[in-house]
Amino acid sequence: MPAVQLTSTGRMPASSHPSIHPVTSISPADPPPNEPLEPEARGRFPAFGYRNYRLFFFGQLVSVTGTWMQSLAQSYLVYELLGASPFQLGLVNVFQFAPVLLLGIPAGVVADRFPKRRLLVMTQSIFALLAGVLTILVLLDRIQLWQVYAVAGVFGITNALDMPTRQSLVSEMVGKKAVMNAIALNATMFNTARVVGPAIAGLVLAVFGPVACFAINTVSYGGVIIGLLMMRIAPVVRVASGSAKARLREGVGYVLATPTIYRTIILVGAVGTFGMNFNIWVPMLASDSFGSGAGAYGLLFSAMGIGSLLGALTLAMFGRTPSRVRMLGAAIGLGLVEIVLAVAASIPTGIALGMLTLAIAGFASSTAMATANTTVQTTAAPELRGRVMAVYMTVFAGTTPFGALISGAIADQFGVATAVGVGGIITAAAAIAIAWTQRQRLMPETRNVVAHGS
Repeated sequence: MPAVQLTSTGRMPASSHPSIHPVTSISPADPPPNEPLEPEARGRFPAFGYRNYRLFFFGQLVSVTGTWMQSLAQSYLVYELLGASPFQLGLVNVFQFAPVLLLGIPAGVVADRFPKRRLLVMTQSIFALLAGVLTILVLLDRIQLWQVYAVAGVFGITNALDMPTRQSLVSEMVGKKAVMNAIALNATMFNTARVVGPAIAGLVLAVFGPVACFAINTVSYGGVIIGLLMMRIAPVVRVASGSAKARLREGVGYVLATPTIYRTIILVGAVGTFGMNFNIWVPMLASDSFGSGAGAYGLLFSAMGIGSLLGALTLAMFGRTPSRVRMLGAAIGLGLVEIVLAVAASIPTGIALGMLTLAIAGFASSTAMATANTTVQTTAAPELRGRVMAVYMTVFAGTTPFGALISGAIADQFGVATAVGVGGIITAAAAIAIAWTQRQRLMPETRNVVAHGS
């Protein structure tokens, strides 16, 4: 049976683009991936009108809640129980995210070549196995710092493939008009888990210790794996022209030739490196500035999660199209509130002020990153979306090791308040610089429009 070539709505077919080769075909007996399996929902949350997306959403909600529990427990284990320094704590992020920097962009070629659901079942199964390894090591009291690093390294290698695959799958589960709503709901789900996960983890840590958090996370991956297996997604047969190296070069070239995409990715890189080091900052803020113990960890993480959840919900309810003004304004706001957090941590003040500033930081970061994600996904051509999202996620997650090392080193030498303040200053400055560059680019276009109009 002949294949029907998929093209992007409103764009010329891939075969007529000088730098894009047709890479995707699908049997006409099956509905295209973007077609809903049931009528699209009306109201504030149209993405929920798609059965596949509902399965994805609730499976991820269970899994990500467990992941946040493990994240808090792992930081507590490394910093409090194993006695690691701030720099050694930062190395956990290096081992966890450095593979993304090295392998993330090539992984985009794989994400565009094979069925995404099958890839995700594989990666999520590996994550569950790694969580199980940590559970056994802690249960047997055999855990050592190098073992945490090793698990983080394997996690990072797997995550390099999981992230672009998972991000680009969203656009195959919902119609184009519901993409931003789906991404905002993803952020809502992520931040709901950020609130619930640390809150549960704080109680579980106090009663049972970190081993229970690792065990719960191991089981939680069953939620997303079951959801993926229950989806009804049309089987897609990828027909790739050219070598893997050529397809990789094609994806990177497309990013560099599309100003909306590369400017957004530059902003994401700056914010990811300097403004999103909360896994490093919060454990130290809890111990050194706003209290101590598992309870303080849970309160600070939960406060940030509540702010992020409110930001994502606001975007899901009222944001229908991506806005660069919203994205840049939120990034500038994130930098400014981090400067306030640094001042509050240096005095020091009560934990209530720390929770308030982290909640505002969560709101700003959630708004900025969800808008950036939507901007890139809706701009990218469908046949290149996996590779484009691989570049996006490589920059976003791959910059984390550098940010962790820089922030950890500053905290070692000058304290956590200085580390937070430096991150905030650079984040705000980068967003302002990009906003100014965008304004300068638009001014000649505006003058031309006015001139032609007159």
